[in-house]
Amino acid sequence: MGYHYFFINEILSSLGYEHFAHKYEQVTHSWLIMLFMMLGAALFTRGLRLFPKKGQNVFELMIDGLENFMIDITGPEGRFFFPFIATLFFYILICNLIGLMPGFYSPTANLNTTLSLAVCTFGYTHIIGIRFHGIKYCKQFLGPVWPLAPLMLPIELIGHFARVMSLSIRLFGNIFGKETVLGILFMLAGLYFAPLPILFLGILVSLIQALVFMLLSTIYFVGAMEEAH
Repeated sequence: MGYHYFFINEILSSLGYEHFAHKYEQVTHSWLIMLFMMLGAALFTRGLRLFPKKGQNVFELMIDGLENFMIDITGPEGRFFFPFIATLFFYILICNLIGLMPGFYSPTANLNTTLSLAVCTFGYTHIIGIRFHGIKYCKQFLGPVWPLAPLMLPIELIGHFARVMSLSIRLFGNIFGKETVLGILFMLAGLYFAPLPILFLGILVSLIQALVFMLLSTIYFVGAMEEAH
């Protein structure tokens, strides 16, 4: 794999962590994004006002829009997992967008990152199912009638594990493709002369993929909330 210049790699290399920095770029950039999100949340909550200013207005508009979008799909019962969905959306969106800046890397362009997000969604889906239906939730894996249980169990398990593959590979493939195209353009045209339409498409892809991951996760949660057929 060729060498790429990333600011975090250079900082960690100067501290003696060169091997770790270059081998786990997705991890170091994920840490940076998590730090950014925690600091942003602390600053926003620290300055909350009853009569909000511009920054708070924008942030509240985004959160309210996401919540209304999700509630339209799940109903009021799904409000309790909105913090998970909102965190997932903003984390993926920032991960996708940071790669558009020269000197930074999109963690979602690495399959390990997208797979870990998909596994979290997979696990939380079944936590929701058990929360709403108790141990009866497991009956959905056995089919509508008991004689079909030996046939339905492997089919249902394959279907549920396929969700992990679908979520992780879809996000990884699109963001990796975006990173590859932009990398080629940066090499050919220079850091500051990459065609603006391509950068605009990169922003659009980043937003769409974050929304798609959030939407599919919400649909899986709704399916777990419903009674087993």
